Amino acid sequence: MNTLTIGLICLLVATFLGAGVVKGVTGMGLPTVAMGVLGATMSPLTAAAILIIPSFVTNVWQMLVGRDTLRLTRRLWAMMLCIVIGTLLGTRLLVVVDPVWSGRMLGLALIAYAAYALVLPTLSVPQRLESWLSPVIGIVTGLLTGATGVFTLPAVPYVQALGLQKDELVQALGLSFTVSTVALAGGLATHGAFRLDQVGLSLLAVVPALVGMWLGSIVRRKISAKTFRRCFLLFLVVLGLELTLRPFS
Repeated sequence: MNTLTIGLICLLVATFLGAGVVKGVTGMGLPTVAMGVLGATMSPLTAAAILIIPSFVTNVWQMLVGRDTLRLTRRLWAMMLCIVIGTLLGTRLLVVVDPVWSGRMLGLALIAYAAYALVLPTLSVPQRLESWLSPVIGIVTGLLTGATGVFTLPAVPYVQALGLQKDELVQALGLSFTVSTVALAGGLATHGAFRLDQVGLSLLAVVPALVGMWLGSIVRRKISAKTFRRCFLLFLVVLGLELTLRPFS
């Protein structure tokens, strides 16, 4: 699947353009959408490797747009460190586990995240609990990132529960996703799963991802965020079901 063909180019452009639009509208979702779509056509290991560079570029952009990067880093450093540790450990699963089963794990992760976001319970984490809860969240997020290539659970619900302002929240998510991307790349490289041909495919995906983010910022001003969000989450449920049920088909 790494051979560069017209079909593969079209798949990458369409996938990362769409994933970039989602990220531009919501501030997140690029790895989730990209892994969901690519995971339906190739092994999750290959999809995760292709995801590295466009995810890193878009996340760094998101992380640096604002003035709170250093303060948020000081507040969340323990969570970031544990994300790295958990991802390096979890990547071993992505490398050695049968692609059918890692795809199934990805599907379950997509369904779990979409179900959480659709229900949207009101959560709040008192600051006194952060000192021990942040490392726990970081480890679990890292393990799931390493095993599935998706960065969202449980970091996104946790960060959303910290009571951050809108711009702070976007930057905090960008910080978390950037650390997860770097750790995932390191884990894949450690296990010899990030090859030169995949770097080329990953670079190819950067431009449509950035274009998608730009288009998403326009879409965000044109449509109801509530309507878009609901459609996006339902789309994730469909992708998750397809990936989860595939081993039994």
